[in-house]
Amino acid sequence: MIFDKYDVIVVGGGHAGCEAAAAAANMGNRTLLITMNMNAMAAMSCNPAVGGIAKGQIVREIDALGGQMGIVADKTMIQFRMLNKSKGPAVWSPRVQSDKFEFAAEWRNVLEKTRNLEFWQDHVDSLIVDGDIIKGVHCQMGGEIYSKTVILTNGTFLNGKIFIGEKSFSGGRISESASYGITEQLVSLGFEADRMKTGTPMRIDGRSIDFSRLSEQKGDDDVTGFSYLEIEKPKQQRSCHIAYTSPEVHNILRRGFEKSPLFTGRIKGIGPRYCPSIEDKIERFADKDFHQLFVEPEGRTTVEYYLNGFSSSLPEDIQYEALRHIEGFENAKIFRPGYAIEYDFFPPNQLYHSLETHQIHGLFFAGQINGTTGYEEAAAQGLMAGINAHRLIHDLEPIVLRRDEAYIGVLIDDLITKSVDEPYRMFTSRAEYRILLRQDNADARLTEKGFDIGLATEDRLNHYRNKYEKVNELVSYLKSTNVGPDSINGLLESKGTPGIANKMRLSQILTRPQINLRDMIENVDCLKGKYDLNTESARNIIEEAEIIVKYEGYIDKEREVADKLNRLENVRLSPDFDYYALNSLTMEAREKLTKHKPQTLGQASRISGISPADISVIAIFLGR
Repeated sequence: MIFDKYDVIVVGGGHAGCEAAAAAANMGNRTLLITMNMNAMAAMSCNPAVGGIAKGQIVREIDALGGQMGIVADKTMIQFRMLNKSKGPAVWSPRVQSDKFEFAAEWRNVLEKTRNLEFWQDHVDSLIVDGDIIKGVHCQMGGEIYSKTVILTNGTFLNGKIFIGEKSFSGGRISESASYGITEQLVSLGFEADRMKTGTPMRIDGRSIDFSRLSEQKGDDDVTGFSYLEIEKPKQQRSCHIAYTSPEVHNILRRGFEKSPLFTGRIKGIGPRYCPSIEDKIERFADKDFHQLFVEPEGRTTVEYYLNGFSSSLPEDIQYEALRHIEGFENAKIFRPGYAIEYDFFPPNQLYHSLETHQIHGLFFAGQINGTTGYEEAAAQGLMAGINAHRLIHDLEPIVLRRDEAYIGVLIDDLITKSVDEPYRMFTSRAEYRILLRQDNADARLTEKGFDIGLATEDRLNHYRNKYEKVNELVSYLKSTNVGPDSINGLLESKGTPGIANKMRLSQILTRPQINLRDMIENVDCLKGKYDLNTESARNIIEEAEIIVKYEGYIDKEREVADKLNRLENVRLSPDFDYYALNSLTMEAREKLTKHKPQTLGQASRISGISPADISVIAIFLGR
């Protein structure tokens, strides 16, 4: 026996597994990360980017809690953009184009420097279970390895099968073997499993692309990044480019439909609605003559490019011919074709909100095994599973983030209470409290919680407190300082908004949509020189203060609504609650409540098919 007993074993080295292992180890648990390929830890299997709409908010929340994804992304970025800046701050979303090779290397560097964390390269083929309690895992080479908890983060590897046209073969990722045994064992123990499908586009030799015929998409001048810590950012950014398909491209692709595993029924799994393959888009949106494609560099120095929006499982000759009819790609060469992959997942209504399974005490699921898609959604689940495995070991209540507290809370609550019938992807529209869950204030929402649970460091806590001390000082100054017409009217008129006749508070003037705080600092005497607009820290303070002042009424109103609804979240429900004993409940409600095992009345209210009348019945029974 070469292994001692561990506190936490994490199975899988993807984005969920890396965050889970880092969190568990950093909180003081003896942790073992088992992966089939240590050279592929945190691999960017699909596009070389982190963040985006709603996903950027998740990464900032991971960072505020003390996770690692934001720091790694900042250190390895080759382009930064803040999406949706033309809209309100509730939907601003940071996105980083990463060097995928540096990203994986930096993640491994982070993990290898983490105390309490050990590694083992092997294939886990079964779990060690005693009754309904997890005891460890069994590996092909290492045999039995024991632990108090196990976190499964197997991604697309469980019985993974790859499809390219009429060809298919087993694999969890191209050139990497699939994982067998775990699904079959869990099903025998009473778990429900199903199949999902995802895919990826071809990789292209950038030397063969005519970029002069594409639209350039540069990064932002203000490079903010994800982490609230002051991470040194790259001095130079690489541009992405935009291309378009055409009716001719679509006609070429249609010639391969009869050999498409998607249309011939050989792929049974459900594909992602919001990131479909190019053949799926052509079929579903037959009225569209073109689709937009994003040409993304895979790294800082490599010539390899990713064609976002051109995911396909068609025969490689069809993919290649269609590619060469896209403007700018007439002479393109490819490194490898696109492919689809089908894999096992476990409907997440079999989990508690802690991500621990109902059936086996101490067993947690995180990432695509729960039916999600995306690096960010996976990492968030891994982080929370690592935190809650630690708390289970130490007999502490699990950490469950509320829907008004974090996008991570929305993500996990949606998974548990609504389950999934297609790969789940986060959007701002899924969050009913978007103006509370902004990307700029994730540190205000979660840093103290991260510190209290033992994950965020004291340095991070002090950094957060220093920032908000200055934010609050600026907000107070804006609310208490008056300015006269002579000082402000020049700016107002230059921005196309009427001047003032009498003194007015700075905060009132700032609420005008034409005015921003940067302009006021540059042009109003009482604000000039207070902040160095060239520093990232000053820009962050100014942005946060401006949002607080401009949107204070909306923020207060949304907080009031959230507080009212949170009263339902305080009404706890026992996992052993006998819903069949309540004759006033509908049979559908009894069946679904028994299956989902909600932990609070609020969670019960969000289960599909549960009516307000059903909630009233339970509330009355509980004396509410």
